[in-house]
Amino acid sequence: MMVFSTLRFMALGWVRDHYIAPVFQFKYFGFEWVEVLPPFWMYALHALMLLAGLFVMIGFYFRWASIALFLTFTYTELIDLTYYLNHYYFVSLVLLLLMISPAHRYFSIDSFRKPTSSTEYTQRLWIFIFQFLLAIVYTYAGLAKINYEWLLNALPLKIWLPANDKLPIIGNLFTWRITPYVFSWFGMLYDCTIVWWLMYSRTRVWAYMAVIVFHILTGILFQIGVFPLVMIAATLIFFSEQWHLRVLNAVRIFMGKVCTLSPWSVSSQTITQCKSFYKETNQGIKTNKPVKKLTLVALTVFFCFQLLFPWRYVMYPGNLFWTEEGYRFSWRVMLMEKAGTATFYVKDAATQREGVVVNSDFLNPHQEKQMAMQPDMILQFANFLHHHYKSKGVNDPSVRAEVYVTLNSKTSQLLIDPTINLASIEDGWKPKRWILPSPK
Repeated sequence: MMVFSTLRFMALGWVRDHYIAPVFQFKYFGFEWVEVLPPFWMYALHALMLLAGLFVMIGFYFRWASIALFLTFTYTELIDLTYYLNHYYFVSLVLLLLMISPAHRYFSIDSFRKPTSSTEYTQRLWIFIFQFLLAIVYTYAGLAKINYEWLLNALPLKIWLPANDKLPIIGNLFTWRITPYVFSWFGMLYDCTIVWWLMYSRTRVWAYMAVIVFHILTGILFQIGVFPLVMIAATLIFFSEQWHLRVLNAVRIFMGKVCTLSPWSVSSQTITQCKSFYKETNQGIKTNKPVKKLTLVALTVFFCFQLLFPWRYVMYPGNLFWTEEGYRFSWRVMLMEKAGTATFYVKDAATQREGVVVNSDFLNPHQEKQMAMQPDMILQFANFLHHHYKSKGVNDPSVRAEVYVTLNSKTSQLLIDPTINLASIEDGWKPKRWILPSPK
């Protein structure tokens, strides 16, 4: 999936559009130091990401390739906050876990190069951690849908679905009044329970069919990139080891004689025999005990963070969808329809003359759209304008903004206090008191 998505990203010209063309990039809090590279190096970085993805896929120098893939991908995502998506965050987390996993110990180039490091059995932990991460993603996405607007008002699906009434075969379905409510309730139940159906062998095949249908349908209805394909591919981790061995055996047969070499072949041993062999040889269990303990501690900290961090929103007052304080990194997927317009005013402290900023002089359309409805980005842009116009000779410029936002088709209202000097405010973990109350 990384190879495919990186090729797609480069082919669509997004390296230039996302990173090279913009004058200003919005930063993640705490990662303000991440800067874009010169054009040549941005293209080289994506070429390295593509190569690393290919090497991870075939298990060639896997450890180094997986580290390179994690660093290159995560770096590109940290460059500009406006391109944040839940599934990009998910991919970074998977790559981080993959970095320390023994995924290259079987059916890989590395196992062919070093047969002594090859093994047909792995600890259940390494399968479980990827399943558990998927469980967090799905379950938290489902819990986030248990709210009044989603379940009882069918918003924002009541806004989005009618726009797809021209689709062949199913288009007319989206004109029915009941459809948004059915989709809302099904979406919540799907996210909350799909992992349990995937874990149970008797329902696994039917559950995976539901995964395919659900994500293909959302991919058709909404512009969410490769996210449906990522989830369809990732949930294969719930299938049994016997199923995966059958798939690998089919690949082996397809690859022919090259794959008949022992490190590539699928053993005729049963799963029980593989476990016995693993225990007898003590591969990776009794050796490197300090490394094993350190890995377990790191995984414990990692998953404690994943379980707790999405709940930080409870520490902030007001409507989460309005303020968005604690909204990101909490697996809240497509829960609202929100749009805004932001007009910035810069005033010279000496002359008291005030002028209007043309946002498009600094931002591309996507950046401007995202900034105009998210308070932390509004604050970032205001501080950028302060420093920019100060460098142009404006005396201690103050920056204020009139930002009108509509949430789930409600009447557009002011998001922030239009009289406050945003250039005098620093972002932080504390509640943003300059955000006005949400509309009722």
